[in-house]
Amino acid sequence: MIEIRVLTPADPADWPLWRDARLASLAEAPYAFKVRLADWPTGGEEQWRARFARADAVHVVAVGADGQPVGLAGGLPGPDDGRDGGRDGGGGVSELRSVWVGPRARGRGIGDGLLGAVEAWARRRGSTSLRLAVLPGNAAAVALYRRHGFVDAGGDGANGAAERVMLKRLTA
Repeated sequence: MIEIRVLTPADPADWPLWRDARLASLAEAPYAFKVRLADWPTGGEEQWRARFARADAVHVVAVGADGQPVGLAGGLPGPDDGRDGGRDGGGGVSELRSVWVGPRARGRGIGDGLLGAVEAWARRRGSTSLRLAVLPGNAAAVALYRRHGFVDAGGDGANGAAERVMLKRLTA
């Protein structure tokens, strides 16, 4: 059995779980992330601790029966900056980040659960759309996102990176 858990900075046991999930994702799927496992000792931990401490973000981890993380996803508020060509409906944009499901958990609906938890968070905060950026060549991720209603939004990812930007409109 795999449990989808929303982590909080207030629980001291949650940071190590988030860290372990993040390290596992970077080690297993380096092709899926801009940051590299090698970045961790030179500032990665500080960056991820700061992100984990944000009260306006959500951190979701899938935990296996053995207590080990087998997936993660995050959500951050996104600037309503027009990068999506005005397709966000004029309201607030949230961003889906760092989605990963480990090999032993793939094909079991874990990605669906992770995306569902981040989407629920975005809806609770009143977002009208959820945006993500996926690196080129990650066809499995694109298929997961399309299955959840994401469409190509055009443009590049953060800081002009060569990423595929996708968007999902959220309805009330």
